[in-house]
Order: sequence, then structure tokens, then C-alpha cells
Amino acid sequence: MAPAPEPPPGPDPGWGDRIPLEILLQIFGLLVAADGPVPFLGRAARVCRRWHQAASQPALWHTVTLSPSPAGRLAKSEAKAEKKLLASLEWLMPNRFSQLQRLTLIHWKSQVHPVLKLVSESCPRLTFLKLSDCHGVTSDTLIMLAKACPQLHSLDIQHSMVESTAVVSFLEEAGPRMRKLWLTYSSQTTAILGALLGSCCPQLQVLEVSTGINRSSTPLQLPVEGLQKGCPQLQVLRLLNLMWLPKPSGRVVTPGPGFPSLEELCLAGSTCNFVSNEALGRLLHGSPNLRLLDLRGCARITPAGLHDLPCQELEQLHLGLYGTSDRLTLAKEGSHLLTQKWCHTLRELDLSGQGFSEKDLEQALAAFSATRGGSHPALCSVNLRGTRVTPSTVSSVISSCPGLLYLNLESCRCLPRGLKRAYRGQEEVQWCLEQLLTSLPSSS
Repeated sequence: MAPAPEPPPGPDPGWGDRIPLEILLQIFGLLVAADGPVPFLGRAARVCRRWHQAASQPALWHTVTLSPSPAGRLAKSEAKAEKKLLASLEWLMPNRFSQLQRLTLIHWKSQVHPVLKLVSESCPRLTFLKLSDCHGVTSDTLIMLAKACPQLHSLDIQHSMVESTAVVSFLEEAGPRMRKLWLTYSSQTTAILGALLGSCCPQLQVLEVSTGINRSSTPLQLPVEGLQKGCPQLQVLRLLNLMWLPKPSGRVVTPGPGFPSLEELCLAGSTCNFVSNEALGRLLHGSPNLRLLDLRGCARITPAGLHDLPCQELEQLHLGLYGTSDRLTLAKEGSHLLTQKWCHTLRELDLSGQGFSEKDLEQALAAFSATRGGSHPALCSVNLRGTRVTPSTVSSVISSCPGLLYLNLESCRCLPRGLKRAYRGQEEVQWCLEQLLTSLPSSS
């Protein structure tokens, strides 16, 4: 909770006043960067006049999180806490928040509009707004903010009750400068996507849509080609834990312009989804600069489909399957298509739960012992949980990748007992190698 405004303290205690102001500002800046300005700056302002002077600098109040009370309190207590904090903000906003850039509001149920009205009056440099578990956000509220804060380019409204009409109105006002947008999927998401397809946010770089607590069973039909045309600058696309499928494009599929700037695609889900090789190809056919690909839960994606992608320098590949139905037939071959293509750039590889055979995994992971130019592989994290990887294959990977810092061997049926666990840090990984080498049969 934000502190109530305090008058300058009385008699100077002495020691605090001898610290040069510029040094004090550097110290305060480090503490604020780590823990935020609230409640530290309010308490520091009470120490002495010099500390009060330092804590009053608006430059220190550039990132603020405001929550009137923890979630779960009675409605009457929540309303009282919000009004109390709002009274403090009426002084803090004009006197401390003139250089505020990032604001997060959590658990506001009745006073969101008055708070954002204060922001619009006092915080012209605002660039990022996050509303988490907030209610009562109207079109008028967001439009007011968009007009008063010309630098506002990032909006996160995940897990808040915000009407789609309010979001669409905000995007129509601030769309040309929008860079980042976070949404929670609901029946209203289609209207917001419609605004994006209409090119209201041509500079958008980050789009994330995730499910809330009450997960919808209605699949999201994503017009892939339309999104590529409407958001050509997209660098990060995350569709998290969603049941989604590309909108049918008719008998003749006309390729879209692609996402030429895309660096991260995350389609991870806790259950199986409809993502296929064809859908992935439609998304990524024009994305040569992709660095991170997260397909956890996408059991229909095959190594052959991944091998056909245009990206040549993938750094993170996550293909883990968690809670997958036993009725699914998993690929037993083809993992070498992935490692042979990206062994020179991969830093993180997740194959947990995949059904590749022992021989196939051996061939795939052997690619890291033959990287280009004789240099060491970049691999530093490998998740092989629940796979059929063998002791000799694991030993080879550890020996070939001196930078390996994380290795997950939980539930690996072909490994000796006592070694089926996760290893974190170079010492633990090397200990695992020593144990494996002693358990391997002698070649003589």
C-alpha cells in the first residue's frame, strides 16, 4: 500500500545528512529497482531532511505497483481500503508521479476510474499499464488515458473484467503507437482480434492471449493470414493454454505475408490441441529470425514439420508433452532432424514425454558432439524427462557440452535407479556424468 504523504522531518539526526545527495540517489535507485518505491521511499523520507529530499525525487517513482488490499477480503473492507489508498494518491500523483512510466493496479474493484483519472492528470510519461484482477474499466476510462498519455504503448489487462468495447475503443485511439498487448481469452476476444486484423495496431510487437481460471471450451479460430497483414511488425506471439485452430482459408490456401520479424512463438498448453504441421507452417513460413519456439503439448507436430521451417538459428526449442493422452500415437523416429538442423545454435532443448526410441535419441543427441568448426555446442539446458534415453547417450551429451547447467532425467526408464532426477548447476551435471561412467559396462 502506498504511504500517506509525510511532512519533512524535524531536527536532523546528523549522520544521514552527511551522505551526498547524488550517492543517496544511487543507493535509493538500486533499492527501488529491486523492490519498487513502495513502501521503501515513504519510510526513507522519515529518516532525516536529506533522505526526505532524495526520496521525493520523481525520477525514483518511475515504476509503481498499487494494491489496496490482498484478494479475498470482504467487500466492505476492500472498498474501505481502496478509498483510503485513493486519498493518499490524490497527494502522491501530482507530487511524486510526474515521471511515472510503468503502473500496475492489482485487486481494484470500485475505484479504478478515479485512480486512472489521477494518472491521466499527473503522469504524461506513462508507457505501460497493467490491470490485474480489476473491475469497472470502461471505454471512457481507457480513452481518457490514451489521450492524456501520448507515450502509452503497452497494455496488460489479463485476468481483469474489461469489456471488449472498451479495449477496441482504446486501440482505435492509441493503436498507431501500441507495441505490446496482453489479453485473457474469452468470448469477447474475437472483437479485439478483429480490431487488430483491421490494422489498428500496425506497430504491435508483442501479443499474448492466455486462458483465465474459467477456461473456455470454445476453440479460438485465428485468422492467421489476416493477423500477419494487420500486425506485420510482430516479434512475440504467445497463445497460452488455448484451444485454437487456424481459420479455414478455403480450398486454395493463399500464403500470407508471414511474420518476418517474429523471434518468439509460444503455443504451449497443458492439454493436447489442434496445432498441426500445416498450421505451424502457415504461421512461420516467413519467419527466418525465430529464436524461441515453444510447442509444449502440441502432440500433432512432427520432426519433419519442424525441419521444414525457414528459421536456421533457433536457440530454444520446447517440445515437452505433459499429461498427454495414452491414445495418442507419438513419433518414434525423426528427432535427429531437429538437432542436426539446430545443434550449432540451440541453448535449450525440451523433449520430455516424447516417444522417440533409444537409437533415435542416440542419433539425435550425437549431433552435439560434431558442431561446426570444432567449437563447443551452446547447449546449456536439456529436458529428457520420461524419454527412453540411455546412459551412454546421456554421458555423450554431458561430455560434448561443457556449458550444460540443467539436465532433467526424471522418469527415464533406461537409466539406473538413483540417477533419475533433475540436475542443476555444473557440479551436479558433472557428478551425474561420473556416476554414469562407472555404471557403463567396460568395452573390454
